[in-house]
Amino acid sequence: MSEQCAVRETRRRPPATLYSFHVVVERVIDRAGRGGGGVAIDLDGRAHARQRWAARTALGAAAVAVLLPVAVARAASLLLLAGGLLGMGFTLAGIWWALTRRGPARAASVLLAVAAPVVVVALFAAANLLWVVVVSLMLWGLAVSAGKYALSSTKSHQVRVHEYRAPAPARPFLIMNPRSGGGKVERFALQEKAERLGARVHVLDTERPGGEEDVVALARDAVRDGADLLGVAGGDGTQALVAAVAAEHGIPFLVISAGTRNHFAMDLGLDRDDPAACLDALTDAGVEMRVDLGFVGTPGDGAPHPFVNNASFGAYAAIVQSPEYRDDKVRTSLEMLPELLTHQRGPRLVVRAGKTVIEAPQAVLVSSNPYRSDDLLGLGRRERLDSGRLGVLGVKVENAAEAAALLLGPNAPGVTVLTAQEVIVEADRPRIDVGIDGEALCLPAPVRCRIAPRALRVRVPAGRPGVPEPKPPLDWRRLRKLAAAVGRTALPKSRQNTGNWQDWQRGRKLRDPEEGRQEGQSSLSAQGWQVWRHVQGRQSRRNWETWRTYWATRTARVRQHRRKRDSPPDG
Repeated sequence: MSEQCAVRETRRRPPATLYSFHVVVERVIDRAGRGGGGVAIDLDGRAHARQRWAARTALGAAAVAVLLPVAVARAASLLLLAGGLLGMGFTLAGIWWALTRRGPARAASVLLAVAAPVVVVALFAAANLLWVVVVSLMLWGLAVSAGKYALSSTKSHQVRVHEYRAPAPARPFLIMNPRSGGGKVERFALQEKAERLGARVHVLDTERPGGEEDVVALARDAVRDGADLLGVAGGDGTQALVAAVAAEHGIPFLVISAGTRNHFAMDLGLDRDDPAACLDALTDAGVEMRVDLGFVGTPGDGAPHPFVNNASFGAYAAIVQSPEYRDDKVRTSLEMLPELLTHQRGPRLVVRAGKTVIEAPQAVLVSSNPYRSDDLLGLGRRERLDSGRLGVLGVKVENAAEAAALLLGPNAPGVTVLTAQEVIVEADRPRIDVGIDGEALCLPAPVRCRIAPRALRVRVPAGRPGVPEPKPPLDWRRLRKLAAAVGRTALPKSRQNTGNWQDWQRGRKLRDPEEGRQEGQSSLSAQGWQVWRHVQGRQSRRNWETWRTYWATRTARVRQHRRKRDSPPDG
């Protein structure tokens, strides 16, 4: 079987399927063909065996959780299910009414949300079925946990952005906020370490009577004085302001994860637990990448406002704009939500993203590159930072049923997820509240959001930890395949090799790297012999062609990566 045939065959199969040792090889070949990063291979298969057993545990626990009420309660199991669903419905309705009402109506709604599950539990206890419900819920919890473990990876990955080598900066200038992140600048001795590495550090004076210092002016003055790198140890809002100055002058920007949430640092794969590790980028151990930079502004109203993460409109932006929000976040939110969710307060928004129009959403989030849409509650992860597209997330909820449907994620009827290069937000009022990377602003309507592709040079440590692999959604179909994958090969029988003498000779020639090169293989492909020796046997000999294709494809990717790494970008 030729390499071309092998690659075509592996690309037919879903790349996300990780249900056997050989499927891991397929996924590496497929991702290499697309230009994505590879995945680690466990040669002895122990890790994948644990995942298979976790999948079997998940399926078994789910089956017992379903059969137990039927076996114990028999016909009453239907009443058991109906009572549980009814109680859940009353609880969700009570929560929605509590958010959209005030005074006695809110108190009654809270009482309903609390009383509904209590009544359901009391009815189950009276029928001597409470233990069945508790055991079933525990089994469902076990099934979900084991299923997510079976489908997850414990590896870290880098956001797909092209990196390249660049000389270390000669005159870096860093701005540090001593109050950011609860005092991380002092706790991690960031100023002392940066100065030892040759950086000029300006610590913001947060107590001065005239208000906060202008970080944009500080950055511009530093560039005029010859700074060849700008950096910030602070929140994402401050990061965005200084990043725009760096992008304007074409010099690299350094992110130090000294903020509270550090969303931008997370997407860059930086160490958020040790901000001092970010300073390693000031040495020769740093690499550079080009990322997009977002801007929010009003046509003809001065310079636009930059953002590295997102700009929010609607309910959240109006709440953070309130002067009372910083003193009491929970109380302020509860006071303002009823009017905001029912359109009695705040502007009525109209969002235009390309050919799509979103009418009267309660909340809109425009991000520099789209967030992962499979988890609306876990926003903060972006698969790319250089796609040149804005991510748009609009939420429109009119009643309790639509609010409950938000649990379905991006498939909910009130959720709109799309991408665009430009987004226009209009309103029926002259000004709109906007939250830009957590900073509250009020801008004239309409507001235009745009993205500058690859406008920002970011310098990061080459050895940064990477982004934790997000937990995958629970896919029962994949779990069944994973649980039933014992002894199976990834290739169809019509494509399998027969383990003949020619296959043995093909592997034998790869003992010597020099012989491998003579046969048209690279030195990296010659390492395939070690893999073959480790997993030798009848099953491995039948699938040697898959391994050979993997190493050949990986060699091409390594060479391509080295060429890109050693050459600067075009623009």
